[in-house]
Amino acid sequence: MFEFIKKQSPVRVIALGFALVILLGSVLLIMPFSVQEGVDVAYIDTLYTSTSAVCVTGLIATDAGDTFTFVGQLILAALIQVGGLGVTSVGAGIILAMGRKINLKERSVLQEALNLDSAQGILRFLKSIFLMTLCFEGAGAALSFLVFVQDYPPLRALWISIFHSVAAFNNSGFDILGNYQNLIPYRDNVPLNLITCGLIIFGGIGFLVIRDVLHNRFRWKKFSMHTKVVISVSAVLIVVGAILLKLTENITWLGAFFHSVSARTAGFSTYPLGEFNSAGLLVLIVLMFIGASPGSTGGGIKTSTFFVLLQGIKSAATNRGEKAFRYSIPSGAFRKAAVITLIAVSVVLTGTWLLLVFEPQLRLVDALFEITSAFGTVGLSTGITTTLGVPAKLVSILIMYIGRLGPLTIASVWYFDKGERVSYPEGNIAIG
Repeated sequence: MFEFIKKQSPVRVIALGFALVILLGSVLLIMPFSVQEGVDVAYIDTLYTSTSAVCVTGLIATDAGDTFTFVGQLILAALIQVGGLGVTSVGAGIILAMGRKINLKERSVLQEALNLDSAQGILRFLKSIFLMTLCFEGAGAALSFLVFVQDYPPLRALWISIFHSVAAFNNSGFDILGNYQNLIPYRDNVPLNLITCGLIIFGGIGFLVIRDVLHNRFRWKKFSMHTKVVISVSAVLIVVGAILLKLTENITWLGAFFHSVSARTAGFSTYPLGEFNSAGLLVLIVLMFIGASPGSTGGGIKTSTFFVLLQGIKSAATNRGEKAFRYSIPSGAFRKAAVITLIAVSVVLTGTWLLLVFEPQLRLVDALFEITSAFGTVGLSTGITTTLGVPAKLVSILIMYIGRLGPLTIASVWYFDKGERVSYPEGNIAIG
């Protein structure tokens, strides 16, 4: 088994690692110690839940608070943490904790998993990721406890706070409040809304950006191009998303802001989305599809991909170079962004079609919303998830898996580089 893994490319090792953790999680979640007494749960639902947790999505086939025991919820939190940080990063962390050294093959896998250009200083960066995660989740749990302790006994409130902080920072919309209510009871609680949004934003902008901001002491001029793009695009999407949601839905400004942030791959909700109109759902679909940023705990095509795509279109339309923030955009970036977006659109449309084939009673907007949520590893739903049959759930599981790894990564799994053996004369084709 180990020899087989050693022969695989970093991309395949990462894909296999996620698959194995999902299967392990599904088995652990169906064990008697994980399920509450008197509750019957099918294996397809634990497989779905495990996939949703490892892919940091938050779509649920069964309510975590009503179905799983404390042990089951602890396993669920661990799966979310592993999924958010990445199977490879957690594995490397365990190896380092055991006092072993990371070899060149393992460094290569880490570089691919963390989306880094170079393996130089990768172990130092990995340690900083664990430290940042501990700090953010610890602070989030402490602040959330001040809210939850007002409604629950101290020990219960402490566990809810820890679970919520882990789920929010890792951009996974799981909750253990029970009764499929998510954060609806706290829609008007300003502190919890802001704490949750803060955790989602920091988890979604990526560790590279957080490190750059801290290293340069919040001085904008010294930030890298990547950091400026991520912060700018994220801010614009949050503001524009909140305004559009407020214009289309009968919700408060706090609710509009919260859902604009949450739709960018977190999946928490303070309003029942099944009551949203088609215009509001369309806004959320676009936000979910764009998603978070590279090197983060979120999914989607990523903010930087969306930015490069817009700049490439602008460059083609104006016949000017692709540049931003006094930098030139790297050559080939637009091509990569276009490929990622095209694959992502294909995955979402195919998934939506399959969902409608297996569940013909669904509305198109509900099916598109569900699949986009799965692909963007968001976790928002109009309420149809629990009604899906086994084939539809399997489709959703596959889409979540593709969304967590990324469409380009999935495509690379089947790629074999044999080189070009034949050259052809350049042809002519009409475009537009």
